[in-house]
Amino acid sequence: MAEDLLLDIRGLVIEATSYPPGEPPKEVTLVHGVDVQLQRGRVLGLIGESGAGKSTIGLSAMAYGRGGVRLTGGTIRLNGREIRTAGPAELRKLRGREVTYVSQSAAASFNPAKRLMDQVIETTLSHGLMGRAEAEVRAVGLFRKLGLPGPETFGQRFPHQVSGGQLQRAMTAMALCPKPDLVIFDEPTTALDVTTQIDVLAAIKEAIRDTHVAALYITHDLAVVAQVADEIMVLRHGRRVELGETEQIIHAPREAYTRALVSVRSLEHVEKAPAPPVLKIEGVTARYRGTGFDVLKNVSVDLPAGQTLAVVGESGSGKSTLARAITGLLPPSKGRITFAGRTLSADLSGRTKDDLREIQMIYQMADTAMNPRQTVGTIVGRPLELYFGMKGAERDRRVQDLLDQIEMGKGFAQRYPAELSGGQKQRVCIARALAADPKLIICDEVTSALDPLVADGILKLLLNLQAEAHVAYLFITHDLATVRAIADKIAVMYKGEVRRYGQKSDVLAPPYDDYTDLLLSSVPEMEVGWLEQVIAHRKMESAGN
Repeated sequence: MAEDLLLDIRGLVIEATSYPPGEPPKEVTLVHGVDVQLQRGRVLGLIGESGAGKSTIGLSAMAYGRGGVRLTGGTIRLNGREIRTAGPAELRKLRGREVTYVSQSAAASFNPAKRLMDQVIETTLSHGLMGRAEAEVRAVGLFRKLGLPGPETFGQRFPHQVSGGQLQRAMTAMALCPKPDLVIFDEPTTALDVTTQIDVLAAIKEAIRDTHVAALYITHDLAVVAQVADEIMVLRHGRRVELGETEQIIHAPREAYTRALVSVRSLEHVEKAPAPPVLKIEGVTARYRGTGFDVLKNVSVDLPAGQTLAVVGESGSGKSTLARAITGLLPPSKGRITFAGRTLSADLSGRTKDDLREIQMIYQMADTAMNPRQTVGTIVGRPLELYFGMKGAERDRRVQDLLDQIEMGKGFAQRYPAELSGGQKQRVCIARALAADPKLIICDEVTSALDPLVADGILKLLLNLQAEAHVAYLFITHDLATVRAIADKIAVMYKGEVRRYGQKSDVLAPPYDDYTDLLLSSVPEMEVGWLEQVIAHRKMESAGN
């Protein structure tokens, strides 16, 4: 009904200035005349690939544009008044009071030197909405509603004293504390492992329902948004592709692009025949300096040449620590690592040049893994110079061969990272790893920050390259859909130990141990009501125990 309309965006146009290297600045349109309507107490999911305009449109609901982005056209009405053209003073009153924001990275959003309670109630106090005592009571109630441990004392902790999932829920409490009309959730569970994601999703959904707040939920994961949204808007290239009730978008999408999003991750990897191991890890135990406990405990796995070992588990299980031990960044206190038939030095300083060359790594965040001041050609060419002494025309030809191999043809060698999409940046990181002619590539959450269509393209590329170059992958991930798509063998880790290990067909077949069962049951399904079924099932199991 019209009287329930909280947010009414009409004909929104958003522009920015682009600065191509060696060229004059030019104006680009990021959002092309988009309409968004949201009623009180409802949740609208904004979904689409990287660069679709999801976050840009979401932030416009608080009349904000990141990094030089300008809201140049259309109207944005919140609670019946126009805010696109509002002045700074009016916007300061609006932001944090009527509309609040929950970002993707809670860790980067909290001050590490201040206690959580002080930060959660800060906006509420600065707007004069409550006194301190009332705000603290409100915060404790939200901590309890969001399932945070010890809600009465939780606020006395510092950010580093809580887990990533708890910090994300604390940020949700911060956003809800002022009793806003609208909350913008910007990829709030993307960086979380599947078990933590379930808890945070359930907490967010319950808090939205109980506080009757309206929400924009921005994500690239359709299965996730299906659990919290009443309606879904599909975006691409700054334009609206489709809008509909969640049930309709999932089960009867009208547009081809939406159908592609719904059907994504259909790739199923066929397991290969047994082969000799290129990597053998035997009884590895390791701890970080200054800690009094082992983060890896007697880990033993092996990886056949030309195959993929997926290492899965929640945050803190030891997945990335295992990669650090393999690469020599964290010397084990016990155990042995054998690679290509030779025992590796525990410490990086004792590794040979061939050891370094034959084990390469691709990181989760391609943005921070590349020098923004270097061209793609320079980035990919560095390993060619370092390991093979290639220079000049020879190096340039090999760089182009590698770019062709990752399906990025002519012209990309001269571009800078800022001119690439998220998927293109990750492909450049793959090409850089391949330039060393490795026998093993460690892939650390390489698709978790990518939208589903781009992630699928990266997985298919990796499988094709594996078939061509016979390279082995150690694939670190918390995404079980990725595991099914790419793995030959699986190691399930929990608190530094390998809980389940073997061929994919064996590990993913029942009966399961309790932890593997929890992981598998926590992967969101593209089905409305799935989250409620999972939570109800777990409550029944908990009551039974």
